Amino acid sequence: MSELRLGANEILRTVADLPCPQGLPFLGNLFQMPPAKLHLVLEQWAKRFGSPFRVQLGTIPVTVWTQAELFQTVMRERPHLYRRFAPIESVMAELGGNGLFAAEGLAWEPQRRLVMRALSFSNVKAFYPTLAAITGRFLARLQEAAREHRTLEMTEELKRYTVDVTSTLAFGEDPHTLEHERGVIQEQLGLIPPALMRRVTAPFPYWHYVTLPQDRRLAQAMTEVHSYIQKMIERARERISQSPDAPPHNLLEAMLAARNEPDSMVTDEQISANVLTLLVAGEDTTANAIAWGLMYVAMDSHLQNRVFEQSRVALGDSRVCPDYDALKHLDLCEAVCSEALRLRPVAAIQTFEPLTDVCLGGVAIPAGTRMLFLTRPGMLDPRNFVRPETFDPDRWRHPRDPSEGAHDQKAYLTFGAGPRVCPGRYLAAVEMRLVISMLMRSFKIELTIDPSEIEEVSAFTMVPNQMPIRLTPRA
Repeated sequence: MSELRLGANEILRTVADLPCPQGLPFLGNLFQMPPAKLHLVLEQWAKRFGSPFRVQLGTIPVTVWTQAELFQTVMRERPHLYRRFAPIESVMAELGGNGLFAAEGLAWEPQRRLVMRALSFSNVKAFYPTLAAITGRFLARLQEAAREHRTLEMTEELKRYTVDVTSTLAFGEDPHTLEHERGVIQEQLGLIPPALMRRVTAPFPYWHYVTLPQDRRLAQAMTEVHSYIQKMIERARERISQSPDAPPHNLLEAMLAARNEPDSMVTDEQISANVLTLLVAGEDTTANAIAWGLMYVAMDSHLQNRVFEQSRVALGDSRVCPDYDALKHLDLCEAVCSEALRLRPVAAIQTFEPLTDVCLGGVAIPAGTRMLFLTRPGMLDPRNFVRPETFDPDRWRHPRDPSEGAHDQKAYLTFGAGPRVCPGRYLAAVEMRLVISMLMRSFKIELTIDPSEIEEVSAFTMVPNQMPIRLTPRA
């Protein structure tokens, strides 16, 4: 074993020293890591080799980590010492979506301020009446399906809802995907996450040389998405021109106002990219989080009755939570989703690379080395959470006495950490409480397949391959 001596008493491993699964000559582990099952393959190898270990994408070494405390270290030291994979930035730039999620360095800070302000606690609270109205429209759609005894692919239904919410809050326009069956923007947005997964994990940019059918479909979808975004921006500019002295009413108007300030660092390309980023992120992550939560509720009749009772008391005669203050009585609804995300993390893999040579966990990591952090192993570690394999939403509902067992909030990696913690976490929490309480107040839910048939798929985020649910109206 080679050693790197960095100090008189400090001997570290190098990346080459890390254990690595047996691969093929020249190709390494490339064909052992299908993009759709990447997180599952890496988690199995982590059980076998420990953390960190190494995989080879051809000649490119990739380190894989599971320690929650090291994830926290990396997140705290972003964006100055670490960044996301460079391929993420380049792939997003090609798609015209190099906004807040992929931006690095000086390009990140002005965008971050605008997005954080738009998705702040106070803005989400002020937005609540509109959010409740959209939830009411979602209820009407679900009631129609229940009357017709239709089984719903719930993840897709939730994406319609989250697209309408995100677009209305951030851009001042409601696309009304809940009212249309076909021809909605969500159809095109849904092609983007799996395309990102394919391209970010590809050993070279094959699409620059060979255009596959899936790449042609993506190109057509991106043309439609960018046309949609540009029309939205034009309408926002028109609203601003009609009331030039009025303050911005949403994120899009705030970005356009910032673009016009002297010495502005906000560009037209960044505005368009952030619209795309928020549409994709708002559509995908929260919808999948709620879908996983509904799976666990549907599997446990006792839990479903408990969530119904809490929702009935909090909502009273209303079918949707009547006001923002009443949300505080729906903690079990959010706890269901929080616990689902611990067991089924939407962000199952986080990607980084150091900007300079670093030492992490006793390993010397050269600048530019690709690093994959798996979020689920730390959340299933009994040192971090008592009875980690058990679905127990009550672990999130009250301050825990140490005698009850481990409950390390820092090991809960769902929303990231540090300066780049997820800016949409407040909105996600409100949507979780609203949607779960609305569903439980009005319906009994059941899965129409065995839960074992629901598979996890890596599509940039980790999503269920299906979530067929039948709704039965409550009296």
